[in-house]
Amino acid sequence: MCITGHGFSQPAYDLLLQGGHVIDPKNGISAVRDVAIKDGSIAAVAAHLDPAAALKVVNVAGLYVTPGLVDIHAHVFTGTGERGSYAGDLSLYPDGFTFRVGVTTVADAGCAGWRNFEDFKDRIVDRSKTRVLAFLNIVGNGMRGAKYENDLSDMEAAPAAAMALRHKGLIVGIKTAHWTGPEWTPVERAVEAGTIAKIPVMVDFGSDRPERPIADLLTTKLRPGDIYTHCYSGLRHELDESGNLNPGMLAGRKRGVIFDVGNGNGSFAWRVAVPALKQGFLPDSISTDLHVGSMNSGMKDMLNVMDKFLAMGLSMDDVIRRSTWNPAREIQHEELGNLSVGAPADVAVLSRASGRFGFTDMYGARLQATQKLVCELTVRNGKVVYDLNGITRTDWDKLPKDYMQTGDPRWDGIMPQRRSAPSPPRGAK
Repeated sequence: MCITGHGFSQPAYDLLLQGGHVIDPKNGISAVRDVAIKDGSIAAVAAHLDPAAALKVVNVAGLYVTPGLVDIHAHVFTGTGERGSYAGDLSLYPDGFTFRVGVTTVADAGCAGWRNFEDFKDRIVDRSKTRVLAFLNIVGNGMRGAKYENDLSDMEAAPAAAMALRHKGLIVGIKTAHWTGPEWTPVERAVEAGTIAKIPVMVDFGSDRPERPIADLLTTKLRPGDIYTHCYSGLRHELDESGNLNPGMLAGRKRGVIFDVGNGNGSFAWRVAVPALKQGFLPDSISTDLHVGSMNSGMKDMLNVMDKFLAMGLSMDDVIRRSTWNPAREIQHEELGNLSVGAPADVAVLSRASGRFGFTDMYGARLQATQKLVCELTVRNGKVVYDLNGITRTDWDKLPKDYMQTGDPRWDGIMPQRRSAPSPPRGAK
């Protein structure tokens, strides 16, 4: 079907992903479906859609089609030149590390506080193709090292909440992290700011202190909807000496506290995760804690962390839920993480490779597996932004001899759009 008007016909869809196994947990879909995209939004999901109605048709049979992955724990405030700082050299520009693994949305986990958030927005948020959201650090100066992160005087709820309200929807939560002292002050002020701004708090609990037991954090300090990240680190007595779950973990979940993976460089251990999963304690959300120190260690990228949970026995549907719809709800962006008609057309197309693979934890211990995920295609706002094997493209020898631009700006977000061939140099024959 084409829409006709003013003397020309317009395709009903810009892009049609045909014949893939769609996993859309919000809508209860796990079946072969076609997915159509128009003007940056999901236009239709059905067992069969007419390929003649689409400008571009891509055969994705045998592949998984999922909402774009949502990584709610990453560190992407870079470009300031500050050494040893997550508001500097320890963070990564997002676009180089997102689309190639199917991630279309990241939430920066506290690199900026209210004092430097506008700089973060200008440098990163406004210049990235990746959708970048943020947890605002309760420390006004942000995540710039112990000198700043242990300064109680710079943990002010009122200006943090004011900044969050000024950028409502962009700032999705308050972060407290890396605190080494015995006081509860960082958590209490983060919760105060989160309460004013009506957004969740994410807690990296910092140093293990007897004055601040994890059970108290999860049962009295945090609110339902607040997020405990690094939940399989084992660094704060998530398991007891017998390998059983800390009762505070179970009580926190019962209260509605969210448990996030945040794998990172030093926050995931098989000896914690495997027993926890066997006891039925699955994560609410899967995330990376991506930064320069984690990306080449026991954590490689979002798919690598998802692979770990597949290797521990979670189903593909479970893993996709915890990498799309669950984190989208946790950060109050329910327009994301799903393929509902009208939703932003952020899509990941994944394959499962078979072979001999190994996945490591923070201590270098390995779990062997026979499958891993590979991103074949990523669509962001209705445009193809990553295409591993060129499945959206035409073989070169089937194109005109003098072919130039092979895409269309209505679906192609990779190729620079060239209207015509460049003029030959003067004097050329």
